[in-house]
Amino acid sequence: MNIARHLALVDELCFRPFPAEHGPSAEGFAGPGCFWAVLESSHGLGGRDPAERAVTVEQYEKERDALYERLAPRWGRTAPWNLQTVLLRTEREEIPEPWAALSAHARVAYLWEAEGTGRWVAVAVADRDGADEVRLLAAVTEEAPP
Repeated sequence: MNIARHLALVDELCFRPFPAEHGPSAEGFAGPGCFWAVLESSHGLGGRDPAERAVTVEQYEKERDALYERLAPRWGRTAPWNLQTVLLRTEREEIPEPWAALSAHARVAYLWEAEGTGRWVAVAVADRDGADEVRLLAAVTEEAPP
């Protein structure tokens, strides 16, 4: 776990210009108005061993919570955002990105408006798909949450 490195990347993404086109980036994926950063990854763990996966999810949740404890003094204490609600809404309405994709991959996120940047920051553990790797994610976007 390298919380200092994760915080530095979130800070950088709050000010880095967004690319004109969608595509891979050094941190994960980027496009007009959004960055996705994979802070940690289980690198193919997928669904091979449910016990190992559960340990990884728990570890990444602790890292997400540690990021929350460092970011909350800056941008405010927030309740965890239940992404299940957003996922259910995608069936009935158009949910903007990155929020629709985040809800498809993660169950809960911490969310802030990064003061003075015009951007929103979310940190979450992508563990919804048992056949996929587990990832600790940060999303930085200009799009306000729905």
